[in-house]
Amino acid sequence: MGTAMGSAMGSAMGTATGRVLDTLVIGGGPMGTHLSLVLSRACGATVRVLDPHPEPLAEWRRCTEAVGMTHLRSPLVHHLDLDPFSLQQFARDRRYGPEHFQAPYDRPSLRLFHDHVDHLRAAHGLDALRLRGRATRIALGADHATVFTDQGTLEAREVVLALGALDRVDWPAWAARLALRAPAAPVRHLFEPGPALPPLTRGDALLVVGGGVTAAQAALAAWAAGAEVTLLTRHPLRQRDFDSDPGWMGPKNMVAFLKERDLGQRRAQIRAARHRGSLPAEVHARLQDALRQGQIRLWLGEARGEALPLAGAVSVAGPDGARAAFDQVWLATGVDRARPGGALVDALIAEHGLPCAACGFPVVGPDLRWHRRLRVAGALAELELGPAARNLIGARRAGERMVASG
Repeated sequence: MGTAMGSAMGSAMGTATGRVLDTLVIGGGPMGTHLSLVLSRACGATVRVLDPHPEPLAEWRRCTEAVGMTHLRSPLVHHLDLDPFSLQQFARDRRYGPEHFQAPYDRPSLRLFHDHVDHLRAAHGLDALRLRGRATRIALGADHATVFTDQGTLEAREVVLALGALDRVDWPAWAARLALRAPAAPVRHLFEPGPALPPLTRGDALLVVGGGVTAAQAALAAWAAGAEVTLLTRHPLRQRDFDSDPGWMGPKNMVAFLKERDLGQRRAQIRAARHRGSLPAEVHARLQDALRQGQIRLWLGEARGEALPLAGAVSVAGPDGARAAFDQVWLATGVDRARPGGALVDALIAEHGLPCAACGFPVVGPDLRWHRRLRVAGALAELELGPAARNLIGARRAGERMVASG
């Protein structure tokens, strides 16, 4: 695969060969991978995906495995193929058992989802569309866009930003202060790349911080591995099947959302709609059972005072002020709500005067264009696609908008 990527990078070098791509998708996670399939198959465009990772969905796989996820939170019809029933047919053809489907809406197991992704990669040659590299600057011209990368320069008639939000992980203030004071302390954010902490051994004391599905799954997986787990959450456990109401996946809520012309009001609706820090029913039930049986200890509230580094451990004061020592601290506190894309997007806005709402996010039309040479998907499109823009259904809606607009 590395040879194929290197060859594709060389052939797609606009300044080196004079070839201009139809579309360059920046970001190779679920969003970018789905859009590469949509634009190449449904639109017949010459598409490449620029991504720094060796395989599609590399960060997605790393994060889902790190937290011990077993099933997706999305329904069976939300996946990366064009046909909504593709994953269902794939499972039938290969006789996946009932353990691979979780109510409600037959949510697929992580294994089934990944097997389906690998099938799509092989069936549609998606790996051949990938270029290994990281975008450092984008210049939007009259005839095409020029993308400067750490591997060379690319030219495309259109660029699609399909950026994830994992570059903006949210650290609690007390944990951030500890990391600055003692960089070697065994504290990690489960969504953040970097050297892995040593594997847990039986009897290790672990503090998991967070109240959502990531924290719950990580705590349950660590307990199953033999760790002594404490879960620190600011609020009581909240059960929600999805991270936003299913009405946001279709016209039920989206018709009124799109009629609202005040983007500040749209932002308020997005914030109100998201069930941050919530758990689907089966994870909620498993965690409640573990708490009742004393398998996991719950700290409800905020950590008190400063976390202190110990020899190979961390001392943290719980909500009641009592301190405990932990061999590891895992942060499952999600990502912050700021606009993703960092310096790359900041420079685009400054250099080209791209319109932004008061919240800092792009102002785009129904075709998701931010500029005649630039479209957005995922979080960057949420003022147009609503609260589910970051999810798998958001990827599908973005693809539908792009196909419809040509």
